Amino acid sequence: MSAACLIVYASMTGNTEEIACHIGKGIEEAGLTVVIKDILEIDVEELRNYDAILLGAYTWGDGDLPDEFLDFYHEMDSLNLTGKAAAAFGSCDSSYEHWGRAVEILTEKLVELGADVVLDGLKIDLVPTTAEIEQCSVFGKLFVEKSFLK
Repeated sequence: MSAACLIVYASMTGNTEEIACHIGKGIEEAGLTVVIKDILEIDVEELRNYDAILLGAYTWGDGDLPDEFLDFYHEMDSLNLTGKAAAAFGSCDSSYEHWGRAVEILTEKLVELGADVVLDGLKIDLVPTTAEIEQCSVFGKLFVEKSFLK
């Protein structure tokens, strides 16, 4: 069985979805199968079926996860992610004090559940620029490299 990666994201304006797609492209270019799902289209148990997991969310309000991610976040407590490579990403708004805090919250949850967080979280300010699109793709490639030592 070849390794497979799951990207789960929450996106209100489309920015985090776009970031997820560009990360996914980098993962595919590095030779790994990737499945990308909106947070509202996945059951937390599906995380068990993948070798590698990336979670993405925009930061809401005063440094919080968006509402649509909360149930999934709490349901994750039933999982043991030991042995799974992981990382987090998200779109952020630098006009807020707690810039990109959702990325940190997701990273902390992955660590708490035993996942091997192989990269620091990727934070993109609002809409990804051309350079940031490339940064997302490189993030995906690095994720594969760090996860599976190709």
